[in-house]
Amino acid sequence: MTAAEKAAMASASAGPEVTCCIVGAGPAGLMLGLLLARQGLSVLVLEAHGDFDRDFRGDTVHPSVLEIIDQLGLSEGLLALPHSRVQQFGLQTEAGWLELTDFRLLSTRYPYIMLVPQVEFLTFLAWEAQRWPTFHLEMGARVEGLLEQEGRIVGVRYRTREGWREARALLTVAADGRFSRVRHLAGLEPVKTSPPIDVLWFRLPRQPGDQLASGGRFLHGRALVVLERGSYYQLGYLIPKGGYQQIRQAGLAALRRELAILLPKELATRLETLQGWNQIAVLSVESSYLKRWYRPGLLLIGDAAHVMSPVAGVGINYAIQDAVVAANLLSASLRRGVLDERELARVQRARLWPTRLMQLVQEQMQRRLIAASLTKEGEQFRLPRWFRWLVRRRLVRLLLAHFIGLGVPRVRVKVAGS
Repeated sequence: MTAAEKAAMASASAGPEVTCCIVGAGPAGLMLGLLLARQGLSVLVLEAHGDFDRDFRGDTVHPSVLEIIDQLGLSEGLLALPHSRVQQFGLQTEAGWLELTDFRLLSTRYPYIMLVPQVEFLTFLAWEAQRWPTFHLEMGARVEGLLEQEGRIVGVRYRTREGWREARALLTVAADGRFSRVRHLAGLEPVKTSPPIDVLWFRLPRQPGDQLASGGRFLHGRALVVLERGSYYQLGYLIPKGGYQQIRQAGLAALRRELAILLPKELATRLETLQGWNQIAVLSVESSYLKRWYRPGLLLIGDAAHVMSPVAGVGINYAIQDAVVAANLLSASLRRGVLDERELARVQRARLWPTRLMQLVQEQMQRRLIAASLTKEGEQFRLPRWFRWLVRRRLVRLLLAHFIGLGVPRVRVKVAGS
């Protein structure tokens, strides 16, 4: 930052004074803002981007979140959005199809994973939140500094097209994603793991009569994730960590040949629709967590506090669960206007162990299942016999569905507001 920018930042005009200032209008930030505003608390959400229309890492809304939306009386509006549903998920190997989990076994009104573009989901949450008079969303507001007073964070300094502004708050919440600016400004460093894979995401047209089920296809030393999305398939080609440049150098035609090995003939012919690298998004798989999610006056949630692997697609759901738990535990103190650091620690204690448990399961799945499936040319990947026997048990599939779909523990809204 130049001297002129620092001077401009220092002369920022006074902005609003609110109960809670949330940085980041992602699933966690918007859900927390909605929950607090429903209770009459003043909330300001700052989003660095000008709109929600951009590529996101995840589009999966699990039964846990659908239940939360239902508790708030908003399920009808969410389900009206164009979406598809995944009720079962399995693996295709040379030995055949193996069903891993069946969400229809769950005791819930929503026994499926909802696949909805995240831009539509965020627009929906923002619309519902803005119906409450104490909720305010400011787009194109990039936070560049934290306001600190006697060792306590008391707000943020941010930049808009109109210039620099300040917002003061009893509680500041960082929900600004895996590259959190607030986390950096607060001097908090995540503990990172080194997953062994990256993912190439792309789409193929889907036609009436297609029978390709959602699941993983681990064939001929390669691995592909398939998600049925209505008019198209969302596919994720799993590659060794750092392997994208080698694939890029080999050329698009070579990639299409690799992918054709994993797909039925009728779908393999549609690979010709991949005509440019701009149709393929590279996801660098990352998993990390903070040892400490808070400072006095500051709380971090969602990807700002823990980045989830894409395995099982739980990122949105764990972020929203963070927001619900934070609202459950902090609302009473926020209404009184007094917030103790120990209460922020309670939020971390409630959410850290479920997050770390899922991350450890994801890490084992990546290392022992996914990475092991990326074998040498000509070698067959075989699931361990004990694993195949285990997941054929109905109880095991139910437990997996509960763990992935609803989470442990099951998070519910305690104070839904009027």
